Order: sequence, then structure tokens, then C-alpha cells
Amino acid sequence: MVQIGNLTAGSRHDLYLGLSPDAPDAAEVGKEADGAFGYVHSYESSSRYDGPGLRIVLFVSGCLLRCTYCHNPDTWHLKDGTYVSAAQVIERLRAFAPALRALDGGLTISGGEAMVQRDFTRRIFAGAKQMGLHTAIETSGFLGDRADDDYLSVIDLVLLDIKSSDPATYKAVTGRELAPTLRFAERLAALGKPAWVRFTLVPGATDDPANVDGIARLVAPMKNVAWVEVQPFHQLGAFKWKSMGIAYKEDATSAPTPDLIKRVHEQFRAAGCNVR
Repeated sequence: MVQIGNLTAGSRHDLYLGLSPDAPDAAEVGKEADGAFGYVHSYESSSRYDGPGLRIVLFVSGCLLRCTYCHNPDTWHLKDGTYVSAAQVIERLRAFAPALRALDGGLTISGGEAMVQRDFTRRIFAGAKQMGLHTAIETSGFLGDRADDDYLSVIDLVLLDIKSSDPATYKAVTGRELAPTLRFAERLAALGKPAWVRFTLVPGATDDPANVDGIARLVAPMKNVAWVEVQPFHQLGAFKWKSMGIAYKEDATSAPTPDLIKRVHEQFRAAGCNVR
């Protein structure tokens, strides 16, 4: 039987393994009973990177993608997270709410993939909205079909990771199909739901000029997208792969050079995207 744990402050860079060994597999989680409980990796209380203003970032467990450059493979499986109640998360958030409101911030739920635990994260987003907080989700969009109108109604901003515009490249770097992400991006655009697009620049994997141009051409007409954020690949999560005994394909991959980053920024700008 899964035991309820304590929600403690941590970091996306902390390694957590085997905290809930009886948890189901992430691929088997669809619609939870009511979302009253879920699995959390960690939370950070002072991010200025994951949305506007100062933010609490909650990293939930469970992801169906297997990105070759993932820096948090310990968020793939629910069994590695802490089993907590949504009420516990909301109560912890309440302590930060006055400061978050004063600093034009709010709550971001990242992962892992928040839509694996859709009903759990929906409860938390709804609790944040009741406190008057801005809400954001970071997602690959692969499970975007799970995000019904009720779910999106409690989310102010979508940080959408578009990892590639080429289906073969997307499959190679994530193990999954590109089409669900594109469907979700198009739906967000049709709804006018505010979004930032995030693109991880991995030398030798996602840096092909045609791949970048494809994302730029997709995003540029979308009036709901305020920014494209180019995220340079890094090796900060390499130790997790080694600790978990997983073969790490990007072990010899270097961070992108300033010239490569500049080229990619220029490609997005040339297409008409705001980029940073």
C-alpha cells in the first residue's frame, strides 16, 4: 500500500529514487479517481525562469517520453516520487501566495509531465486560481488530448516544449510521435491560450537548420505565442542517468557554442518569432 509522504522543498537537480515502490506505471495512469492524491518529485520556491514573475515550481512525477537529453529521468516513474495529497500541496502554496502575488508570480507545474496526473494537477491549479495566483504548465503536449476545456480553464500560460518539427527527429530524441504535440499547439492557437514555446538545442540531435526552420514556421503565425525560448543543452542531469544505471546517449555531447545559439536565434527571428 502506498504511504502518504511529506512535501518538502527541494530542487529539480535533486535525485529521488524508489520513494513509492507500489505506485502504478505512468503509462497506466489515465483518469484518476478524483485527483485527491498524486506523486511529486520536488518543488522550488523562487524560480524566475518558469513563467512570469517569481514562481513556485512543482515538479510532478510521471512521463511517457524518453528524451535522450532529459535532465530529470528520475521523474519518469511515479514510483520515484513522493505520494502526497493535493490538499497538502495547496496548503503549502498558500504560505507563499502573498509574496507571489506581490511579485507578479504564481505557480508552475512541470515534471515529468503534468498531464500524466491530470486530475491531481487540475486540483492544484484550481486551488492556486482561488488564491488569485497566475498558473502555468510546462508540457510536451504529447498528452494534450487529455487537457479538456475545464483543465485549460485553470491554466493561464502553457510552456510548450516543441522538441523537433521533423517527425523522425522527434521520434529519435523522445521515443514518441510528433503529431500529438502539433495538435495541441494548434488547439492552443485556435483558443488563443497564451503560450511560450520552448526548444532544447542539442548539438547533433536537434540543431539541423531545417529542423529549426520547421519549428519557426509553425510558431510564427500563432498569435498566442509570446516567446520562443531556446534552451541550450547541458550535462547537469548526467549523474542521474549514471545513478539509475541507464545508458546515456548524450554523454559525449557538448553544450552548443555561442555561434550555434546565435544562428538558431536568428532563424527564429527571421521567421517573425520573438526569441530569447
